[in-house]
Amino acid sequence: MMMALGLYVFSLSTAAYQQLQRQTNWRHPSNSRIGALPARQFVGKGEDTITLSGLIMPELTGERVSLNALRLMADAGKAWPLVEGTGRIYGLWIIESISETNTLFFRDGAPRRIEFTLTLQRADDSQIELLGDILSTVGDILR
Repeated sequence: MMMALGLYVFSLSTAAYQQLQRQTNWRHPSNSRIGALPARQFVGKGEDTITLSGLIMPELTGERVSLNALRLMADAGKAWPLVEGTGRIYGLWIIESISETNTLFFRDGAPRRIEFTLTLQRADDSQIELLGDILSTVGDILR
């Protein structure tokens, strides 16, 4: 398992991503001042975006239906927990967009090569530490 978004698992047998790009912004609006540079004030964290880019080659690795499963998750409009295979918890994320490019076609029109880009937006309020507490509590109960 490379990563899981909700119950969807990114892996070689589903849809393996080749690149994970993350962009985090912080907000510093400015106020104009007479005879001086604008004053800036930190007002909090801004957008947090993860972009996953990958390749599905149904003959070798991955499944065409994998992107359909992600589209169904996006249609639900819910935020999903994102967890890396190492155990790192990223928080709750929504699927903002899915881009797909099909090339190298079989006679019946099925693609041999599917390149995809999945864009996720952070939906929670940086409460990752609460998820850790919940997981440790569940672990204690199971023991």
